[in-house]
Amino acid sequence: MLKFLALAALLVSSSASWAIAPYIQAEKLKPAATAQVAEEVEGKLKVAGFHVLGHYFPKQMPDYGVVVVSDEGVLNDIRALGGANIVGAGIRVGVKSDGTVSYMNPDYWYRAFFRGQFAKAENSVRAVQEKLARTLGAGPGFGGDETAADLPRYRYILGMERFDSDKNQLVEHVSFDQVVKTVRENLEKGMARTSKVYEVVMPNEKLAVFGVAMNDDTLGDASWVAKIGGQQSIAALPYEIFVVNNTANALYGRYRIALSFPDLNMAHFMRIVSTPDEIKNTLAEVAGASKK
Repeated sequence: MLKFLALAALLVSSSASWAIAPYIQAEKLKPAATAQVAEEVEGKLKVAGFHVLGHYFPKQMPDYGVVVVSDEGVLNDIRALGGANIVGAGIRVGVKSDGTVSYMNPDYWYRAFFRGQFAKAENSVRAVQEKLARTLGAGPGFGGDETAADLPRYRYILGMERFDSDKNQLVEHVSFDQVVKTVRENLEKGMARTSKVYEVVMPNEKLAVFGVAMNDDTLGDASWVAKIGGQQSIAALPYEIFVVNNTANALYGRYRIALSFPDLNMAHFMRIVSTPDEIKNTLAEVAGASKK
């Protein structure tokens, strides 16, 4: 049955006219402490050949967590594609203390991230999707949907930002090494109530990405996710700082959050109207920009 569901999901997502959901429901595990559920998921992913990059248990969300892994095939394609594609290096799997497991749908996220270059990486995306299905199960998609044709130029509504928005830029440094050093040191210090979830650095290509936990009681991840009721889509987290050459960037919130929660309406997003700039200011501080 699992193989049938996995194949059905792949067939559905293969056509540009079909809707693709951002998340896939996995097989449920036994209820346990969130960290224990995450540990069981990590074990399965390691056996399947994934490399575990880190895990994230958001403050004030004790029942939820995220395991982040990487896949060598996808990483090799990112090296070849270069640029902002590095933001997709981490593969996110959500867990809950009741045993619920879900994961980001590679077909959805990589169509959005790789855009016009998706065809060059499609084989590795298909392979990682099949591997996730075999490892964790492939139930129904959830969290809304977008068509394959729309994802490469996704924006929530007319006038909002796309993947390549100028608002993504946080700060420039004198070199790639200086950006990476600054982000690492500031995350280690807990700058702006943050901490590191994971990192992937490709020094030869001058590319890097850092998963960032935002822990502030009023501005952090738990706060804005709760305002939009997005806890079930926990595999949207964590947010990323990505580095291309000597520039630190982060996908602007009106793109990154909308892409993560396409099922929400404008009333939901009005509850977090200040969040995109709050996230940008936080991550800019981590990246070494002067505090506003």
